[in-house]
Amino acid sequence: MDYSDTQLRAILERTKVIACVGVSTNPLRPSYFVARYLGRRGFTIVPVNPSHAGERLFGTEIYPDLTAIPRALKVDMVDIFRRSDAVPAIVDEALQVLAGLGTIWMQIGVQHAGAASKATGRGVTVIQNRCPKIEYQRLHGELRMGGFNTGIISSKL
Repeated sequence: MDYSDTQLRAILERTKVIACVGVSTNPLRPSYFVARYLGRRGFTIVPVNPSHAGERLFGTEIYPDLTAIPRALKVDMVDIFRRSDAVPAIVDEALQVLAGLGTIWMQIGVQHAGAASKATGRGVTVIQNRCPKIEYQRLHGELRMGGFNTGIISSKL
């Protein structure tokens, strides 16, 4: 899928609250450091993982599913860290219970054409096979050509 920088930037600028479905409490897992990074960039992270429901991650309660998230949190984006075959049920639940949902974002390696079509048909923007952390870093000049920030100045003026 090809998404323009303008489109990705607009999504990240309008998004305030992200429900991270499938987030791990293990700091070595990609879902953990993606959620942590986005939280440190000012997004409100709502962790969702039935295996850790009731525990806390980054000072926030982990919910078992999207239905359990208090409506007062007003989720703007659902970021999916699950296998592609789990996407339809997550999208169905999101469309049913999250009023005002703007974006469904599927992580790298995650895509589902049918679920994406259903969401876009309901006016929700869908991004597939991309990572919001990587896109945020890229669009804000935090990534080098190799895809990571070395923190080393490699050239002089």
